[in-house]
This record gives sequence, C-alpha cells and structure tokens, in this order.
Amino acid sequence: MNQDTVVNLASQAMSLALKIAGPLLLVGLVIGLVISIFQAVTQIQEQSLTLIPKIVGMAVVVVLLGPWMLGQLVSYTTALYTSIPTMVGS
Repeated sequence: MNQDTVVNLASQAMSLALKIAGPLLLVGLVIGLVISIFQAVTQIQEQSLTLIPKIVGMAVVVVLLGPWMLGQLVSYTTALYTSIPTMVGS
C-alpha cells in the first residue's frame, strides 16, 4: 500500500462523512438560526428553547434519510472490503 492509496482512502472517507453528516448539520444550523432570530425578536433568553427543536429536527432527518445514509455507509464499506486484496498486494 503506497501513499497515494492512503490519501485516496482518507479522501473518500472524509467525503462520505461530509455527505452523510451534511443534512444533519444543515438542519441543525437552520433551526438554530430561526430560533436565535425568534429569541432576538421576542427577547426570550431561554437556553432549552433551542435544544428541543434541534433534537426533533435532527430526529426527523434521521428517520427520513436514515436508509439512504445507511446505504451509503454499507456501499462504501463493501467496496473497501472488496478492495483489500488489491491494496495489500501492491
């Protein structure tokens, strides 16, 4: 296994992690921004007000996109395991 292979594997893993975590992070960001604007307008400074909507929003995203996320992880892992013999031999 040479340096190019390791860099390629790390790049693919980071790309997959970003692709899977992206929707969760985006939903958390949007909900947090909306709640922050609401708190600024109404001057309600309650810390738990942001927590519950973020948890609910992220749970909805996991329920809706969970099968897709799992499919991405399984396909990457399968491809990685099937390519192990070619990586070790080179």
